[in-house]
Amino acid sequence: MITKTTDLFKEVSPLSCKDCFIVIERLKNTFNFPIHIHPECELNFIEHAKGAQRIVGDSVETIGEKELVLITNPKLEHAWVNHRCKSQTIHEITVQFHSSSIPGELLEKNPFQSIKLLFERAQKGVVFGIQTINKIRPLLKTLSCETDSFYSVLKLLSILHELSLAEDVRTLASSSFLQLENSPEEDPRINKVVTYLNQNYQQQVRLSDVASLVNMSEPSFCRFMKQCTSKSFVDFLTDTRMGVAIRLLIDSSQSVADIGYACGFNNLSNFNRIFKKKKGMPPSEFRENYRKKKVIV
Repeated sequence: MITKTTDLFKEVSPLSCKDCFIVIERLKNTFNFPIHIHPECELNFIEHAKGAQRIVGDSVETIGEKELVLITNPKLEHAWVNHRCKSQTIHEITVQFHSSSIPGELLEKNPFQSIKLLFERAQKGVVFGIQTINKIRPLLKTLSCETDSFYSVLKLLSILHELSLAEDVRTLASSSFLQLENSPEEDPRINKVVTYLNQNYQQQVRLSDVASLVNMSEPSFCRFMKQCTSKSFVDFLTDTRMGVAIRLLIDSSQSVADIGYACGFNNLSNFNRIFKKKKGMPPSEFRENYRKKKVIV
């Protein structure tokens, strides 16, 4: 029996708030990313990985030669692992996009009803059959090659539309597995804390200073953060720094050490240790994995 765990890697996507989506294409010989979650929606195409294992919630299955999965739930853990895959030429195309890339008002319009239903179903993760995969595969390739960002967005919408019409689609995670608690209503004090951390992550941040910012005692503030974010204050601050570090690893030529110091980590060994704990690999390896073909739109 597969049970849920609260100790999950929370992937920090290189997708910024001003981007619509990112396409990352990789050729690799192994799956080495741990079970994880992330707030972005994800469409993942994999080929030449027969025998690998897909984990989406409580669904664990061995995949075939080609694979296409859509996940729209930010709390649904997922991963692909080697299992019995011996291939040295695994090809993967990952598209990550914000759920807000298609505004809710637009999804209520008649032409987008099928996409809305697809997104709702993909809260549990959905996998598509070979007929749809063969239809979508060329579209994904043109998406990664498109140089005009406007037309890239139109192509992504076309892909989502085609997926929403697919009949060979199957839900993965069970309903019982996804009995998630509703998030508490957003508190303006959290916004104040987030703004402060975004402005001060480079330097030492004291718990006492942040607690005072929202007029709380330190114990009360720690309970408040845990209730609102499901994270301790230290984890929340670390994730803020990690988000900046990951973007710099991908988009800059700065050394790993310089990035660590720039993001508020007090020394290189500490940065490496925390990064590996959060991402399952050291920052140098993470950077190398992402130094593949990628398009940010």
